Amino acid sequence: MSVETSISNNVAEIILDCPPVNALTSTEWLDLATNIDNLAHNNDVRVILISARGKGFCAGADIKELQEDPTKITDVNDGCWKTARAIHVSNVPVISACHGFILGGGILLAGASDIVLTTEDSYFGLPEIDRGALGGGAHLSRLFPLQAVRKMMFTGKPISAQRAYEYGSIESLHPDLDSVREAALIIANDIASKSPIAMNLAKKALNEIENGNVDEHYKSEQTFTLELYKSRDSQEARDAFVEKRDADFKDEN
Repeated sequence: MSVETSISNNVAEIILDCPPVNALTSTEWLDLATNIDNLAHNNDVRVILISARGKGFCAGADIKELQEDPTKITDVNDGCWKTARAIHVSNVPVISACHGFILGGGILLAGASDIVLTTEDSYFGLPEIDRGALGGGAHLSRLFPLQAVRKMMFTGKPISAQRAYEYGSIESLHPDLDSVREAALIIANDIASKSPIAMNLAKKALNEIENGNVDEHYKSEQTFTLELYKSRDSQEARDAFVEKRDADFKDEN
């Protein structure tokens, strides 16, 4: 996985650069989780900023890896869960500066973050239902209202960043990748100027009073993903996606 990590003025920046769509393999998800954990316990880091290069922020899991070896779903689930949890329980605030598509695992990154900014052309989606998978609803629910989440989960259709902004989920919208990153850095530098002890306690306090346990909810979701992966429908959905055709679902599994 190509990830650029740098620390400047107590701000750690992680830049995803995994062409063509920043879709990560199981190993890459696990490595990302470790990277975030390490930064969160680095005394030189007071805030983490996650951004990306390329066509979009993150397209989630590498479907081709799962197509070649369906048993990898367990490792993918583990890596995704550990990455989302690393962001959520991080000792320091995490900001996601997103552009283009924010799909699948990209929802985990943004949904687990404390602050989210996007470009004006961004869109959020969980196409898992059309890829023979599930998951992401726990973190989608940290971003959007209940009915919006259910429609997105059931249809696989995305919503625009403008709609997300209207929901109050997005801090701000920006014309391009450079401007969204600059805006995120302004917020990051402001946070980094505060007392690190106070910020750590503030993050813990907010997590403590948050409704429900997003980490356990996501773990629960993953049991349904594993169940779905055992079905012929799941295999057909992945086959259709890779082969660029419409899925043909049978009545029995």
